Amino acid sequence: MVRRTIMEFKLNVPNTIVKTLQTIVFFLFVLLTFQIAEAKIHHHTFKIKSKAYTRLCNTKKILTVNGEFPGPTLKAYRGDKLVVNVINNATYNITLHWHGARQIRNPWSDGPEYVTQCPVRPGESYVYKIDLTVEEGTIWWHAHSQWARATVHGAFIVYPKLGSSYPFPKPHREIPLILGEWWEKENIMHIPGKANKTGGEPAISDAYTINGQPGYLYPCSKPETFKITVVRGRRYLLRIINAVMDEELFFAIANHTLTVVAKDGLYLKHFKTNYLMITPGQSMDVLLHANQRSNHYFVAARAYSSAVGAGFDKTTTTAILKYKGVSLNRGKPILPYLPPYNRTEASTRFTNQFRSLRSDHRPVNVPVKIDTRLLYAISVNLMNCSDDKPCTGPFGKRFSSSINNISFVNPSVDILRAYYRHIGGVFQEDFPRNPPAKFNYNFENLPFPTRFGTKVVVLDYNSSVELILQGTNVLASDNHPIHLHGYSFYVVGSGFGNFDRRKDPLKYNLVDPPEETTVGVPRNGWTAVRFVANNPGVWLLHCHIERHATWGMNTVFIVKDGSTKSSRIVKPPPDLPSC
Repeated sequence: MVRRTIMEFKLNVPNTIVKTLQTIVFFLFVLLTFQIAEAKIHHHTFKIKSKAYTRLCNTKKILTVNGEFPGPTLKAYRGDKLVVNVINNATYNITLHWHGARQIRNPWSDGPEYVTQCPVRPGESYVYKIDLTVEEGTIWWHAHSQWARATVHGAFIVYPKLGSSYPFPKPHREIPLILGEWWEKENIMHIPGKANKTGGEPAISDAYTINGQPGYLYPCSKPETFKITVVRGRRYLLRIINAVMDEELFFAIANHTLTVVAKDGLYLKHFKTNYLMITPGQSMDVLLHANQRSNHYFVAARAYSSAVGAGFDKTTTTAILKYKGVSLNRGKPILPYLPPYNRTEASTRFTNQFRSLRSDHRPVNVPVKIDTRLLYAISVNLMNCSDDKPCTGPFGKRFSSSINNISFVNPSVDILRAYYRHIGGVFQEDFPRNPPAKFNYNFENLPFPTRFGTKVVVLDYNSSVELILQGTNVLASDNHPIHLHGYSFYVVGSGFGNFDRRKDPLKYNLVDPPEETTVGVPRNGWTAVRFVANNPGVWLLHCHIERHATWGMNTVFIVKDGSTKSSRIVKPPPDLPSC
């Protein structure tokens, strides 16, 4: 067709122009072919099964994917697609979430049980489809049912498009580091049920891990400590993921400065630091320059636990950074400085450095005109026990948690299916857009009654949203890592105390705020985020501290369809698990 058009055009145009047009058409064809070939479809099979692992001198069975702990690392390029066939060969229900992937128009593959799907039952399977769009960097995947994510998780690396490059010096090697936990004797899948019976706190882990290994300082763990061998003078990209269930972590490498370049699969303006504070759910890309004296050094992580009186794992996990040619028999590695577990100032000093990597090629499109303003008060609560027997929570009560006084309850049919198929009685659209009562959220031991419900907020397509996440001191304040499925958002402001709608917006950063998918709301403070509701579907907002999510610190946004075919939810897949 193109050739015939040029031949007809040739009758009226000089030969030099025709040749030029032929050249342009040829290069356009090559470019189009390259772009079509560039996007690949990656197929994976994830078999959920139990496998015995030995840690801390004991052997126990844990849930795994393909027998691996941590699970397989997924790798793709920006713009690629992944098809993951999940086969449940375990005895527990399972769902998987692709944390940091937007899942544009496809909430059917997002994963949280009873929100976007019913779980995959033992003996059944489900095919997840992930379209990578704006994601680039390190994200991760994990189970999103019960407490399975404690061992069912893995790294998800998204490289720049072919022909593109990193906005930082190309590293000589990349090293995923997954920070996790280990329970010595507890069956992880039974922990929430036991806690629910007593009303108290769930069992605390016995160790933190780096890539599945507790490390040098734990019993029966020294030989298997994860080791990183580096060549002096070279740069390495550390892809760090916090898969811990209940604690934020301080992380550092002895005698080495780290350069943070990305977070949650989104680039940041580069900054140097001696330590990280990384919350559950967050991922960070960090450059390490191996420029110290040839030796071996500890890589270490331990808890940042800002909640007064809360129990937590007080141990320290380690890996070893070893310069090539250095013998491990030289002596005990050097430990890094890590801030004390309750040093909120250190956490704040670190997170205040986040800025978007703004440039002509990487615009920052912060919503300026806001259509919808929301204020969510997030609280840990106490509730009376349901019988005469006292619970093991404070004052003989049971723990609960809430957002705007609503403690979220999973329905028996997933909300997405009910919304899409107009099934009544599954959820209510009256989730409060502001706290039911205004008060000083930071007073101590505030009475803050909560009630159970499956309530959602409905947003119009393409509406611009400002959400204030307000921490409270109802029972015990904490740093809450809040994750929004289906979206990234701009963190335009943060501070301590009660959010002041007259004064605090004057200090917003609307120029280069960091774009994130999981943000820590500071202890006794607030965080303001903005996003445009341009991804139709049903999307979970929740605290990524698992005990808080289990107690009810969750809610849901339903984003309506737009007016065009390309702005509507895709049809449900034929193998959607039944309820």
